[in-house]
Order: sequence, then C-alpha cells, then structure tokens
Amino acid sequence: MAVSGFEGFEKRLELEFSCHDPVIGIGLRELDFKSLEQVLHLVQCTVVSALGNQHFDSYVLSESSLFVYPTKIIIKTCGTTQLLKSVQPFIHLARTLNLHIVALRYTRGSFIFPQAQPHPHTSFHEEVVYLEDNIPANLCYRKASVIPSKLTSHSWHVFSAAVVEYSDDILYTVEVCMTDLDQTLARKFFRHPKDGKNGDSAGREMTEATGINRINPNAQICDFAFDPCGYSMNAMDGDRYSTIHVTPEDGFSYASFECVGSVYDVDIADMVKKAVKVFCPGTVSVATTSASNDMCMRIKNAVEQLGMKCRSWSMDEFPAAGTVVFQTFTTRRNRI
Repeated sequence: MAVSGFEGFEKRLELEFSCHDPVIGIGLRELDFKSLEQVLHLVQCTVVSALGNQHFDSYVLSESSLFVYPTKIIIKTCGTTQLLKSVQPFIHLARTLNLHIVALRYTRGSFIFPQAQPHPHTSFHEEVVYLEDNIPANLCYRKASVIPSKLTSHSWHVFSAAVVEYSDDILYTVEVCMTDLDQTLARKFFRHPKDGKNGDSAGREMTEATGINRINPNAQICDFAFDPCGYSMNAMDGDRYSTIHVTPEDGFSYASFECVGSVYDVDIADMVKKAVKVFCPGTVSVATTSASNDMCMRIKNAVEQLGMKCRSWSMDEFPAAGTVVFQTFTTRRNRI
C-alpha cells in the first residue's frame, strides 16, 4: 500500500426536502448553475460534464457526482474534498424555493489515507459533530454508527437524521466499494499520452472498452476520462441513477459503483455482479440501505459467483434510514 496517494473512497451526502405546496414542479432543479457552482467551490470540486432528463439532472464532477431531483440532492465526492461544507448552503438554497429539509443521510467507507483529510473530515467524530451543528433541530430522529467488518481496514460510517421516523419505501440504495483492482483491467482507465481527445470522447471509449455500457444497457450514460488517468460516469435510467468512479493507480487502486433499486426490480444483483466483474478487485464491500434481506442475499450470491468469499455480514438499524447491511468480500486466495 502506498504511503500517500489519491483518496478514492467517497463521502456521500443525501438531502431530502419537502414543501407545503402540493404542486412542487421542478423544485430544486430550478436552482441556477451558478448557485450550484458556488456550493461546489466550497466543497472544492467542479462540474466537468452534465446530463438531464425529465426526472432529474446529473453532473459528473472533478471529484465524483451530483444528482439533483425536484426534492432531493445526492452528492458524493472523493479525494480531500470538504463535502459537509455543502450542507448549510444547500439548505439555504432550498429555502429560497420554499423547500425545507426533512431528512439527511451521510455515508462513507474507511479512508485509505485518513491523515490527509481536512476539516471537517479528520475523523468520523468530527463529521458527526459538524453535522449536528449544521442541521435544524427538528431533524430529531438521529443516529451515528460505524458498522464494522472482519476486514480491519473496511467499516461503514453512517449518520442519518429526519423529521419523522423511517417507514418502508419501495426504493433502496446500493453502494459498492472495490480495492486492489486487477492491474490489467485498471490499465484501461489510463489515457495514452497526447491522445488528442477531450475528457468526454476518451471517457466514451473507456465506457465501451471496459464493458461498463453493458451493466445497464437501458441507461443513458454521461462519462468522463481524466488525464493522465481516472474515470467517472453517471447513468440515467428513467428516474434512477447509477454511477461509477475509478482511481486506477497501483498501490491505492479503487473503484465504486452505486445504484438505486426498487422492490419491483429483479436485476440489481446482476448489475452489481457486472460492475464488480469490470474490475476483478481483491476486496469488495457492499452497503445496502433500506433493502430487503432477500435482496442483500441475492447480491451476496451474485458477488460470490465471481469467485469471491463473503467474509462478514453486519447490520444496523437507523430511525431515519431503516436497515443498513454491510457485507465484505475478498478473493478466495486472500486471507483476512
């Protein structure tokens, strides 16, 4: 493992809003691009590509992704970004549209280079204190927890808060983190020197060459390749998103896949399997939020079909988010 390098593990923030007016219209999508840019400047990232449909807007960032729905914002950033500095500005911008925050969820894995993280991300304790100080008091159903695993370098950090207790939803979130990527496959995310391409066209080539476009053939993809290496993509399939981010450098290689599923879906486990197969990682963790036990088992079985072994299965209950299940896998040749 490298002494220092680029931090692939993302911080993820989800903010949900509500309005007394039953006719919300486009809601948060009404926010102008300049306002979003100002928030991203505080976080220390920029927009490199964007795509929208009738349901939501998708932004590929210099450090990961932003999704804006009429009443929801999802932002995940990697590196040494200061994600939580977006909480107050997003709450303020929503108020200008008569939208008020009703729920928040912050999640992340274990940083590869925790000592490199700036305030307010130097520790999970600091992150929780910062969140507690920057969200309204009426988000009273709160809980912070670190979900452990048998892999000492992998745990799942969750903070959630809401105005009301969680009730069963048809949607759930799957967050997959992969380390120790197959070196041959990781090389596909390096650009050729002076290739004469921009980030969009180089990204499109990587999407096709690696089979990422086959994870969900129905999705519309917005992709970007960084120079000299690295890759991000957001995919839109109706009102659902999925996203992939890759840090391919040997010694701290990392890739993530995230998607939203529904209780009516049958193919989410297959999508996870296809995503993991793109990278053939040495270690995988999967965190599912608000998913059924059956779906968690299906994901487990799908990953194990790739020759990986489930090393741990942990869960916790959150009053504002429901059940979070955290699974870890390693290749069968690897020991804990």
